[in-house]
Amino acid sequence: MRVRPRSWLFPALAVSTTLTAALIVVPQSGGQGPERAAAATTTAVREGPENPANPRTPRTPRTPEKRPGKAEPDAHDVVLAVHGGAGTALDRDETTPAQEKAYRDGLTEALRAGQKALRRGGDSVRAVEAAVRELEDNPLFNAGKGAVFNEDAGHELDASVMRGSDLAAGAVAGVRHVRNPISAARLVMEKTKHVMLAGEGADDFAARNGLPTVTQDYYWTQKRWDELMRAKAAEKKNGRGAEGTDGGSATKGTVGAVAVDGERDMAAATSTGGLTNKMAGRVGDSPVVGAGTYADNRTVAASATGAGEVFIRGAATSAISHLMEFGDKDLAPAAYEVLIERLPELGGEGGVIALDRDGEFDAPHSSPGMLHGYLTEDGDITTKIFPDEAPPNS
Repeated sequence: MRVRPRSWLFPALAVSTTLTAALIVVPQSGGQGPERAAAATTTAVREGPENPANPRTPRTPRTPEKRPGKAEPDAHDVVLAVHGGAGTALDRDETTPAQEKAYRDGLTEALRAGQKALRRGGDSVRAVEAAVRELEDNPLFNAGKGAVFNEDAGHELDASVMRGSDLAAGAVAGVRHVRNPISAARLVMEKTKHVMLAGEGADDFAARNGLPTVTQDYYWTQKRWDELMRAKAAEKKNGRGAEGTDGGSATKGTVGAVAVDGERDMAAATSTGGLTNKMAGRVGDSPVVGAGTYADNRTVAASATGAGEVFIRGAATSAISHLMEFGDKDLAPAAYEVLIERLPELGGEGGVIALDRDGEFDAPHSSPGMLHGYLTEDGDITTKIFPDEAPPNS
């Protein structure tokens, strides 16, 4: 792989006059043209004695929008990125200003949590865990609070984390009582000789190590219950083939994060409740190292979302890494080849957030949309929740 040397600017974030992230400005209701699409995806806020009111100042995105069908990076100088799931995307015409703000705020708060961890001297693993925990606690997303129901009207959650410096990894699958599965995954990585724990054993391990536990009703939301009822109705009408549908939800809602820290060490993390009406015991790609999550300092940190079975069969995230390491590809062409050229041939769609050590970032997806956002070295935050902000690459 070609490594492009450059100065590492991230430590500058620690000074008091650094740029810090801000809430995304919400577009006003009304016209649906390109002006609205670009109205408020990126903002920057400068905090300091000269600016006690902390005003929000819209900025122009650092890089041009990627054109559909092109293997081009989305952004440069990125230190942290998150996703909130791929799927049919949010529709501008059907999304209220309040809903738009809620989704943008959710992504932004996750990025702020990760940024806070980095600015306090934390490493990339701590940053991705903090970002994903924020998303797990947000009922808008399909992870932790707000996880989807399986066929038995229960919740079974999966998560994984990987450290790029030494390829260490940890994962949990099918947990039913851990409030934050991503923290359980990190414990598996750091406190056991294993990579994955599942089911009751994983729940017990998390509890023994002091992680907060919850009853099943903690994960419940009306939105996810309604999705299950729609999926059950479709199953009754069409047969068992309706299993595993998204129940009419806007996105599949899996969450993830990737980061590079001041030492240029990378990490990736992914967490999910799976698919609505999935078979009890089903495990998707999110806790599978090399499928839903992968991090290697030599190549990429990547977190995936989409058709889990296909991402497992295609070894999605490790395939990106291998194309970079052994195929001498840069990040964007490697991610494009896997997400846009290979996986759809296996019968599934989805997306990935991918980051290299130099801060080059890409978020290719074959699904109509993918909720995601990223933080740059100088503190700018960008969120993308509508298809016209992040068109599919296919």
